[in-house]
Amino acid sequence: MAKLVYGLNQSLDGYVDHLELRPSLALFRHFIEHVRDLTGIVYGRRTYEVMRYWDEDLPDWVAEEHDFAAAWRRQPKWVVSRSLKSVGPNATLVGDDIEAVIRGLKAQLGGEIDVAGPDLAGTLTDLGLIDEYRLYLHPTVLGRGKPFFSGPRPPLRLVTSDRVGEDVIRLTYVPA
Repeated sequence: MAKLVYGLNQSLDGYVDHLELRPSLALFRHFIEHVRDLTGIVYGRRTYEVMRYWDEDLPDWVAEEHDFAAAWRRQPKWVVSRSLKSVGPNATLVGDDIEAVIRGLKAQLGGEIDVAGPDLAGTLTDLGLIDEYRLYLHPTVLGRGKPFFSGPRPPLRLVTSDRVGEDVIRLTYVPA
């Protein structure tokens, strides 16, 4: 059975922003390895649209960016959206019965499936489907943006914390 994990970069004041919270080289390398080891990724529409950046190589990329893009492209993706009509390569559009689709993925697959997108994670939390939460805490205050938790924070129990790079702490929680 696959484990569903919601993890994103987060500011000290609880916001996620893919453009404001740029990873250091060490954190970026961490994410390359992480993505390589995944079984797949479930995206909300907005986060998927941001991540489509990795669909095509750009000439000014450094080696790590090429590595991340290659690992990301290999991963199967499920995109939860009622407004999108199509998705890119190696992606499946999920428009209805999100609970049944995600329960099916968890039952049929092994390993780890990432969840990306605060609103989607909130829905999956309400359905009791998230197995683990990973907060990559950056020493930055944004003062605005999308909160990591889209609704009330579920009861959680800290299972581990570790440092990634020089300035990011990864906090890993499971439902309490």
